[in-house]
Amino acid sequence: MTSTPKTPTADNLNQVLTNIDENLQTSISRLMAFLKIPSISTDPAYKHDCRTAAQWLVDQLNDLGFNASLRDTPGHPMVVAHYIVNDSTNASGQHVPHILFYGHYDVQPPEPLEEWNSPPFEPVIKTGKDGNERIFARGASDDKGQLLTFIEAVRAMINASFTLSLNMTLLFEGEEESGSPSLDAFLAENTNELSHDVALVCDTGMWDAQTPAITTRLRGMVHEEITISGPDIDLHSGLYGGAAINPIRVLTKILGDLHDHNGKVTIEGFYDGVNELPDETIAQWKKLDKAAHELLSDVGLEEPAGETGRTILEQVWSRPTLDVNGIWGGYIGAGTKTVIPAKASAKISFRLVGTQDPAKVLRGFRDFVSQRLPSDCTIIFHSDDPASGGASPALEISQDNSSLRQAAQALEDEFGKKPVMMGCGGSIPIVGAFKDVLGMDSILVGFALSDDAIHSPNEKYDVNSFHKGIRSWARIIAALGA
Repeated sequence: MTSTPKTPTADNLNQVLTNIDENLQTSISRLMAFLKIPSISTDPAYKHDCRTAAQWLVDQLNDLGFNASLRDTPGHPMVVAHYIVNDSTNASGQHVPHILFYGHYDVQPPEPLEEWNSPPFEPVIKTGKDGNERIFARGASDDKGQLLTFIEAVRAMINASFTLSLNMTLLFEGEEESGSPSLDAFLAENTNELSHDVALVCDTGMWDAQTPAITTRLRGMVHEEITISGPDIDLHSGLYGGAAINPIRVLTKILGDLHDHNGKVTIEGFYDGVNELPDETIAQWKKLDKAAHELLSDVGLEEPAGETGRTILEQVWSRPTLDVNGIWGGYIGAGTKTVIPAKASAKISFRLVGTQDPAKVLRGFRDFVSQRLPSDCTIIFHSDDPASGGASPALEISQDNSSLRQAAQALEDEFGKKPVMMGCGGSIPIVGAFKDVLGMDSILVGFALSDDAIHSPNEKYDVNSFHKGIRSWARIIAALGA
């Protein structure tokens, strides 16, 4: 679709918001229909259903005036859709912004089925004791409900004859829940079509039900597995105890040396590329720290165990970590078997921030371990080389980014409070792919809540989250187009 954009007015936007409010139940009905499609990407038995979900999106978007199509991949199809108001510049010679919106239509397997209170692909709305309505179904929050907030916002803008002042490309994949095996190649093959001014990703959450958020920091990751060997075989501890080296003792000593008494990692150069937070961010996070203690209390803990002097949010959002994820060796069966084991192993992962180099971190770890290895021990590092091991760098979106500022103001206008500039302790691979392959920054705005039970039985999405999400995207689209 092509049109000549005009400058939208506040009255135009109010008409859109009114349209959203008046048609909320119809929007919910569309979401319920979408949720009925069991688009489970990890199970080959649901290949047809994944294609059905993709085609459902294509039909919805074409009805709105998009040029939408299915794009086959070695796995499940991509959905690509374009809504073009002008090729590149408007009548005044000004650049017309072009956004890429991303979501995924595939969902996690619903098992264990016996723990669901209602069938996972028969969506229902239930009213809680707090009076809030919630939609229960697999994919309600991750990511069908989130994805549809954007489409419904665009629908309302078109229905209210709002003059869109930006070009839009939509990309929906069907393999996010199975590791996105087709994504990087698809992006590389379609770079010119998909690389634009900024990517919008709606696969994140709010700070709480009343407070919006923009995720600006994603920790990277690199991992390693090591095996330390000592004697040729397991030894009788009565015959060899005291004289023979014990690989478990060696391993645990080395692992214990990786942190000092203040919780800092002791590997030389580990903190290279780790920057301090801006004062504004520190001030905002400190205001949230009381509520952040629930992160620990919800799992039966009280005291933060990271670096001394850092708040909980700093520890999980903006500081690097080294964790031992598993350790084994010797006899672990029932009863007693007094052996000195021949081998001991451990799995270690690093969460990275700032500009930390995953390969450098891995090399530093290997050097640290090797320097502490007794002469009678050998070690195997199971990653292929320091640049591999599933490594991914951290990502950070500057708060000076103009698109981020516009999105933040739009969210403040909707919720009546400034959005929290959140970090994310985990990784979102699509954001790295957009940066590395398409050369684009991403703005991560989502409306999920921490109790949505994504990937678990009884996944839900609050009707209010869906409603506010639609209104928020309408405001963001208008702001980016302005």
